Amino acid sequence: MFIIIGVLLAPMVSAQTTRALTLATAISVAQQNDPWLAGNKHSQDAMDAARVSAGTLPDPKISITFANLPTDTFDFGQEPMTQFKVGMSQMFPRGESLAIKQRQLILKERQFPYQRKDRKAKVAVIVSQLWLEVYKAQKSIALIEKDRVLFEQLADVAAASYSSAIGKTRQHDIIRAQLEMTRLEDRLTMLRQKQGMFREKMDEWLNDNVNGKAITSNNAELPSVLPGAELLNSELFHLETGMATPQLLDILSQHPSIKALEQKVNASRVGVELARQKYKPAWGVNASYAYRDDDSMGNERADFFSVGVNFDLPIFTDQRQDQQVKAAISKSEAVKIEKGLLIRKLKASFETERVQLMQLNERKNLYQMKLLPQVREQAEASLTAYTNDDGDFSEVVRARIAESNASIDALNIDVDRQKAIARLNYFIVGNALLDSEENLYNNQTEKNRLPL
Repeated sequence: MFIIIGVLLAPMVSAQTTRALTLATAISVAQQNDPWLAGNKHSQDAMDAARVSAGTLPDPKISITFANLPTDTFDFGQEPMTQFKVGMSQMFPRGESLAIKQRQLILKERQFPYQRKDRKAKVAVIVSQLWLEVYKAQKSIALIEKDRVLFEQLADVAAASYSSAIGKTRQHDIIRAQLEMTRLEDRLTMLRQKQGMFREKMDEWLNDNVNGKAITSNNAELPSVLPGAELLNSELFHLETGMATPQLLDILSQHPSIKALEQKVNASRVGVELARQKYKPAWGVNASYAYRDDDSMGNERADFFSVGVNFDLPIFTDQRQDQQVKAAISKSEAVKIEKGLLIRKLKASFETERVQLMQLNERKNLYQMKLLPQVREQAEASLTAYTNDDGDFSEVVRARIAESNASIDALNIDVDRQKAIARLNYFIVGNALLDSEENLYNNQTEKNRLPL
């Protein structure tokens, strides 16, 4: 009975443990489950609502007054100046403050789609680095497992040669073989620990913390073949010679983080214009109607109607308006400097990654064309010499270890290349248009806005 259940459950367990988690899938899931993106959209919605509110006049004020009521009798008709008065007043902001404030909020709101695109690009880089680390550990484990089989065969050959007393094998050769097997076991343990650590870090990005859906990569096997990520817009520059500075700056100026800062710069410029409106007076109008009761003889008294205008006089501007404009100008200049610093940082990071990728390409060619064939040839030659009683067992072990290390080093180079390409693609992502989702969102929120 238990055998039948085991046979039925085996395909299910196998399906769970062999499902592949590709790099593209991991990036897509991480971007979809990123709560930062959802929070950023809520921030944009809040800014859009604030924009609508900023273009509305202040609420009018209503006053209701019993004026000049005699305190001896509190008789409403006793005195001719006793009135029941209803008034209303409305204030109008300074100059074009409402329209300018709306325009400023529109510019601030336009930062959010670029911020989300930048965030998605950053998530792609982070998840790529973690996924590639898991892949490197998984592939290294597979290579060492393969090498362990070879060392087991070498140990068996050495033991057989030692027991027959025909060959040159000595007791310390057998001990050496066992020692290398123990070292391989230790490397496997360390790699499995490293793989588990990076899986947990990757799961942090795959989990849907907003909706409470737990997504894990512990039961997912990564593909056995390294994905061949290509550099975006590789035709724009050559890795060997780099890219001309004007061309590079033109590309970096399209980066989402730079575009978001540009909107902030534009909003700060409008802030200066808004501060200048404070030199203009704020106006207000008021009107009131006062009812009077008939006198004691029954004669009708005329009611009163009042209308007026009030405004302030911003004539002492040294300590208020001048300073507010000065503060707005300084804030705008600070944002401009922030943009320049970001471009400089992106440029330096791009050049660093470009040089690193160029060096990794050189190492990859060296390993493929020379180093790997040479260590493989050396390992085969030492094994052939040992089997013909013309070589030393220690040399065979050293050659096999060198071949194993070279294979893992080549794997590390391939993985580091992919990581460098992922980081370089982050700098070039700005040349693509905004996502269709972002364009649709912008088109919807653009309705009924003031023209810039």
